Amino acid sequence: MSDLDRVPPPGVDTRVPSVARMYDYYLGGKDNFAADREAAEKMIELGLRMGNDARQIARANRGFLGRAVRLLAERGITQFVDIGAGLPTQDNVHQVAQRYAQGSRVVYVDNDPIVLVHARALLARDPDVLAVAGDLKDPDAILDDPEVTAHIDFSRPYAVLLVAVLHFVTDDAEAAAVVARIRERLTPGSYLVLSHLYEGNATDDMAHAGQKVYSGTTSGGLARRGYDQIASYFDGLEPLPPGIVPVDAWDPHGEPGLDLDLDRPGILAGVGHVSASD
Repeated sequence: MSDLDRVPPPGVDTRVPSVARMYDYYLGGKDNFAADREAAEKMIELGLRMGNDARQIARANRGFLGRAVRLLAERGITQFVDIGAGLPTQDNVHQVAQRYAQGSRVVYVDNDPIVLVHARALLARDPDVLAVAGDLKDPDAILDDPEVTAHIDFSRPYAVLLVAVLHFVTDDAEAAAVVARIRERLTPGSYLVLSHLYEGNATDDMAHAGQKVYSGTTSGGLARRGYDQIASYFDGLEPLPPGIVPVDAWDPHGEPGLDLDLDRPGILAGVGHVSASD
């Protein structure tokens, strides 16, 4: 039993699985309820039937996040906006960024009240880190939030992180519009860090089973998207090596020319750069 089960935060319906708490469970965390664990176990079982393990995929996605933030910090980026940040765990964005670029400023954005309670408690003593409520579907409201604009200087290069969150925007046109608007807002020299569930060769039955699980969560559903759709989110940006690849293969210091398995379902990841001359 987790601490949350013993003292549920007020106003939270513990019977409805939360995607943030399911992800916490995949990562081995304890900030989840019985309903979250039950839904997560269904996804784990489905993944194993397709030759994947949702827990390993979640850890690989977390590893990508850390590698991407480190690379950008080493490139001189000291401002990060993490939309759909999820529950705090080890090596959070601000910890990685500040390790490689002292004074880095981070804004965590989420619409889950439990995420915000935990994030604000963790970050209370760090003036360089902020946690705010926000909805990915309205990026302008996030980027124009007075708290955010007081914390991040958008006239200077910054990074927007959309890590394992866009697939919860189930309407394809809406998802494309959200990312297009974020790209429009990026200052020259800025970056988009994005990872997204990838259907690969999943059968219709398997895909529909996963969608059914997530339709009963706080996300309300899960999108099916292929490589070309995910790659289109980087239109107009310069993808950093190794490009848009399975999340466990995204390593700027890895071996070039790896034989990438694009058939197996999982998560695709990439980092796009806005040229300073754009």
